[in-house]
Amino acid sequence: MFIFEAKRIFIVIIGALLNALALNFFLIGADVYASGFTGMAQLLSTVFSDYFGIDFISTGILLLLLNIPVAILGWFKVGRYFTIYSFISVACTTLFLEIIPVISFSSDIMLNAVFGGVIGGIGIGISLKWGASTGGSDIVAMVLSRMKDRPIGSYLMIINGFIIVLAGYLNEPENALYTLLALYVTTRVIDTLHTRHEKVTAMIVTKKTDELQQAIHDTMVRGITILPARGAYSKEEKSMLVLVITRYELYDLERIIHEVDPHAFTNVVQTTGIFGFFRKGE
Repeated sequence: MFIFEAKRIFIVIIGALLNALALNFFLIGADVYASGFTGMAQLLSTVFSDYFGIDFISTGILLLLLNIPVAILGWFKVGRYFTIYSFISVACTTLFLEIIPVISFSSDIMLNAVFGGVIGGIGIGISLKWGASTGGSDIVAMVLSRMKDRPIGSYLMIINGFIIVLAGYLNEPENALYTLLALYVTTRVIDTLHTRHEKVTAMIVTKKTDELQQAIHDTMVRGITILPARGAYSKEEKSMLVLVITRYELYDLERIIHEVDPHAFTNVVQTTGIFGFFRKGE
């Protein structure tokens, strides 16, 4: 278990390093903005520098300050483990942003947007794949989604739309377009590395039905449908657990299955829509 968690922390640190490289080598120098709270930290840094002459508050420090109240909110409303690993990601990103110098490899704003989006997308994608996020907007969107029963994506879209508009206002209008390009590239890369769909359906075929059902309910508040199943070749009697989860819970589900029944067969598919009551309590 220790090795498993140590590997998780290592991957999160690598993801933070890639995010910092994308920002300091490509996005910041070109005035192209990242998504979420990272982009908001860039915007605040631009405002402080251009309008108030304050240059000593860096993007990394602003990113950390923005995420402190969000981490407290996520601790109580989202989940402790998810919040802890997300804050580790944010803290490491801040550290790397402070250590790594801001260097422009190209004067072509499109190349900066594309390569920054690709590297940043890889960093976010592997962080999500190992059960963390880059903090900030993801946690806020999850809390609002639970309060209002609206899709997480709609809140992320509002936050990123705000960043795109301000990018054009604070710089040139074309900066908004290149920021949109960077966000699109980032999303496409995340799609390749990790499911970016808001909800997925997991179908788990197992012989340890009761143990697995209890372990899932101890970690996440989700309803489960249990169906009888039988192996066509082995003729063994089994059960199939069917549940709908968010993409943020996928890592925890994989960990639970691995711990309780590593021989279970699991199929995870995209859920395009659900009808009925999704949440089972708070």
